Amino acid sequence: MSVELLTALAVFSFVSAVTPGPNNFMVLAAAANYGMRGAAPVVAGVCCGFVFMMTLIGLGLIRLFTAFPVTYTVLKTASIVYLLYLSWKIATAVLPGGGDGGRPVGFLQAVLFQWVNPKAWVMALTAMSAYRQPSDSIASVFVVTLVFGAITVPSVTAWALLGTQVRRFLTDARRMRVFNVSVAVLLVGSLYPIVFD
Repeated sequence: MSVELLTALAVFSFVSAVTPGPNNFMVLAAAANYGMRGAAPVVAGVCCGFVFMMTLIGLGLIRLFTAFPVTYTVLKTASIVYLLYLSWKIATAVLPGGGDGGRPVGFLQAVLFQWVNPKAWVMALTAMSAYRQPSDSIASVFVVTLVFGAITVPSVTAWALLGTQVRRFLTDARRMRVFNVSVAVLLVGSLYPIVFD
């Protein structure tokens, strides 16, 4: 892969990974509610899950959607239902000191979330379509995945750090509730492109 193509891939990866979307809102909410330690499994799950999904897509999983178009409709419906559930979970998160052991989304949930995250699908499909080299398909799949993974880790971590900074201002239950509901509304808003596709 040429230097120019690698540079373009890195820029695309950064813009895709750092801009607002379901993963980043989920990480932001986890860090704001539970601190960096509570958000760490979410960050790790997002990064590992996305890299794994992207690798499988690059190695040929996308052919399933071509062969069976109904799978796209099933994925779209599952994405909408799960994002609505996740929004509800964030909006009704147990406030610190609430006493009933509330916890953020875990590592495995964050890994599995990638499979119903519409932005993750768009990022992975676009990256593989635009940057995978047909002449060296398997090697280029791993290059694209490696670049995306290397950029996703600090991008998602930055959202967690932002959440820890926001946490300092969420000093009472009312502010925390307003924040959680606001993030949940933003997450529901992220459904707009797939609902009206």
